Amino acid sequence: MLLPLPQVEISVYDDRSFSFILKTPPCSELLKDAAKISKGSGTPFGREKAVVGSVTMAQVEEIAKVKLPDLNTNKIQSAMNTVMGTARNMGIEIKE
Repeated sequence: MLLPLPQVEISVYDDRSFSFILKTPPCSELLKDAAKISKGSGTPFGREKAVVGSVTMAQVEEIAKVKLPDLNTNKIQSAMNTVMGTARNMGIEIKE
């Protein structure tokens, strides 16, 4: 899986020292890459619901493992629920 560029957090202090923290890529970017789509659905819910792609549970678990260091949980199942919620909001279907 080719990962998108990570996010970076740079803090510069008054004494000219700095901290440089690399974050994992956004969950939406990882999902778009896994589903092989260019963007999420504009209408993921309601009457005009549009499904733009699908991912498997194995892909969801892989994305959750990548995102785990930046999430506020230590449990893989909770991280998977977060990824599945993001996928649902993007109009991406989860297949077993």
